Amino acid sequence: MKLIGYVRVSSEEQAASGLSLENQESKIRAYAALYGHELIDIIVDAGFSAKSLMRPGMQAALAYLDSGKADGILILKLDRLTRSTADMGSLIDRYFSEKAGKALVSVSDQIDTTTAGGRLVLNVLTSVAQWEREVIAERTRDALTAKGRRGERKGGQAPIGTRWESKALVTNAEEAKAVELIKALRDSGMSIRAIVAELNKLGVPLERKGAKWHLTTVARILKAG
Repeated sequence: MKLIGYVRVSSEEQAASGLSLENQESKIRAYAALYGHELIDIIVDAGFSAKSLMRPGMQAALAYLDSGKADGILILKLDRLTRSTADMGSLIDRYFSEKAGKALVSVSDQIDTTTAGGRLVLNVLTSVAQWEREVIAERTRDALTAKGRRGERKGGQAPIGTRWESKALVTNAEEAKAVELIKALRDSGMSIRAIVAELNKLGVPLERKGAKWHLTTVARILKAG
């Protein structure tokens, strides 16, 4: 087959992981040579996460498939392509299903979607990866909630109207006044955009990086009640 090699690392992985660009590329070349595939190009996404398919290298690789210049994509591991079940489902439907006819070949996962078994393995691995991420997220959320109930610092920035003192949240007097003003303006019928403009015009203090009010900041305050 004529395949596009695709390699990706996020900035963190470049520094700390064995999944370097060079490592991925060498294994992809070796696999293609072993099985007689023609590598027509190797496309690199350096410093991009797999949370979205909107990466320049990923879009270039898919363009090869759309144009018919390549029969499939060759990767080292499935998570180099995407970490999203939804995105993987979209790729399978559009490219890697039996009907779509393009191949996804993963060296380490031993996936070849030109076979029914390969497509089954792909679906199973994608579902398991999504489940693992959701379990980790649940555990992290539960741990932070438990720490909050004990009055311990969760980490990160304190909510608007509060600040951290040691391991406890205490009222930030200036910001607390701003929060009350925001709620009052909203009750008067002002839109969030108008409230943001008014806060910045009046120079209402915000003890945060940038010290400027934004739509998302005001919306978050109003949502929290």
